[in-house]
Amino acid sequence: MKEKLFKILRRSEKEGEEKEVPSKKIGLIVDGPNILRKEFGIKLEDIVEALRRIGNVRIAKVILNQYAPQGLIEAVVNQGLEPVIVAGDTDVRVAIEAMEMIHDSDVEVLALASRDADFLPIIIEAKRQGKETVVIGVDPGFSAALQNAADYVIKMESSGEREGEERGEVE
Repeated sequence: MKEKLFKILRRSEKEGEEKEVPSKKIGLIVDGPNILRKEFGIKLEDIVEALRRIGNVRIAKVILNQYAPQGLIEAVVNQGLEPVIVAGDTDVRVAIEAMEMIHDSDVEVLALASRDADFLPIIIEAKRQGKETVVIGVDPGFSAALQNAADYVIKMESSGEREGEERGEVE
């Protein structure tokens, strides 16, 4: 039996309600240094699996800095995602990739895996351009502003939370 590693909330529905969602074309951007940290233990396949409940991931880019370990880059490629390596700060590249997806007519939903409130203008612009939005994050530090602005919120559980559940420590 597969563990429940995430919770999806649709902003306009009550948390307990399940509703069939038509398959939509999703563009995914993962803020690698923000989400893919060892202390969180988030796996890329869990992010993609969570998004399958909303639609089909058509474009998927993982933004990494030049210090990303080779094993992480290989894991990104092995998941069928595109690694984008940048020198210096990754936030600018995340914003550029997001704007390209916002203006791509083949993308209906912009999914952003980040906890960073700096990306709130991206979510707002995507909605202004008629795209549905998904934010994917993990606590601690998952921006409330991002969660409140998005159409869907996917809260991933860190490996520490999963271990706590196994011991009966977390509800």
